[in-house]
Amino acid sequence: MMATTLALLALALSAGAALLPARPVPTIPPTAAPGRRVRWLPPLRWWVPALLSAGMLALAGLAAAIVSAPVTGPALVVALVLVVAVAVTGGTVVVPAVFHLARRRPEPGDGDADDERPVLRGGLVIGTLERIAVVVAVLTGWPEGIAVVLAVKGLARYPELRDPRASEYFIIGTFTSVLWALAAGGVGAGLAA
Repeated sequence: MMATTLALLALALSAGAALLPARPVPTIPPTAAPGRRVRWLPPLRWWVPALLSAGMLALAGLAAAIVSAPVTGPALVVALVLVVAVAVTGGTVVVPAVFHLARRRPEPGDGDADDERPVLRGGLVIGTLERIAVVVAVLTGWPEGIAVVLAVKGLARYPELRDPRASEYFIIGTFTSVLWALAAGGVGAGLAA
């Protein structure tokens, strides 16, 4: 029971960490950054919500691994809702952080450095829907659903992927988003099994 409580608390903190007010990730133009603002808390460094969310998800995973009996009843419903919330909210801070870490740094005299314009439009909405679909596929025991999601996304984005920067962002964003959703879904599956 203690491990279940710890897992649920860590899931709630992981979902909540993504909602902390933070400075925009340097790769996101200020006009595209979400307007989260809490007056009593100064904006945190851009990487803090991503790190807290990932740490709490890891703690929830460890707690789920030591749960001796499957979670049932209302606790299972809460766990599943929190898992989907973590997949959605955590991904919205983790994916931009990975984009920032993976961006190309300009070489001296190189005019081909990354500019601050978004490469693929609609990435936030598409990524959110993608993470929901992946985590639901994991929780329902239908891993083929992940392949369907990736195939649909790849076909829909195909015309835009001729630009090398767009294909790079597509691969990095998709892998990060899917891995995050799989991690969240794995915690939920661990609690339910």
